[in-house]
Amino acid sequence: MPTALIIGHVAFEDAGSFGRVLAQRGWKIRTLQAGCDDLSALDPAAADLLLILGGPIGVYEDDLYPFLRDELALVERRLRAGRPTLGVCLGAQVMARALGARVYPGGRKEIGWSPLILTPAGTASCLRHIAAGQTPVLHWHGDTFDLPEAATLLASTTVYPHQAFSWGSAALGLQFHPEVETAGLERWLIGHACELAGTAGVTVSGLRADTLRWAAGLEPCGRALFSEWLDQVMS
Repeated sequence: MPTALIIGHVAFEDAGSFGRVLAQRGWKIRTLQAGCDDLSALDPAAADLLLILGGPIGVYEDDLYPFLRDELALVERRLRAGRPTLGVCLGAQVMARALGARVYPGGRKEIGWSPLILTPAGTASCLRHIAAGQTPVLHWHGDTFDLPEAATLLASTTVYPHQAFSWGSAALGLQFHPEVETAGLERWLIGHACELAGTAGVTVSGLRADTLRWAAGLEPCGRALFSEWLDQVMS
């Protein structure tokens, strides 16, 4: 039975449709909460898959959140070992920094639903299931990152150019959220209430309306994206 290790940062940002794919395929899933569970004791190469989820902190804030140092060390060792690793939002930023790239505040929030602009490499990858202009995805971040050395850029938006990258044959970083499900988004609206109140041009009612419009269409696309990537890295 293949094993997946999921690292979360806030309880309401879960693996969503990605978790459903793993469960349907019979994977053994272990979920740890960064900051609560000890990541320093883990064997970075042990699990067949490492999935790193999002969260509202900056990966560069390791002085405030010292657990980030253990998380970065774990991810760096796993990436260097060539083991399948996928990061979403903060998870992608952790991967970028672990690979030596700069992660920093982007100067503006990108929160809401909008499509991706795929590069030629992105169009040829599993991201093709989220076709530009057809399937808006959820964005929820204010940080960005430089593209890691030897990484391949897969997707951009008009706000931030680095939205997805691959590195080697088994690592994928996604700044956006293809894993979200309609039923879970209300928890985000509650959990991120303070951030939303301070973000100009973004409202809870507007996000809720856009979620009802777009999330159901994203769910099968997100599952297809993850399933194809999983098949590739596990073959």
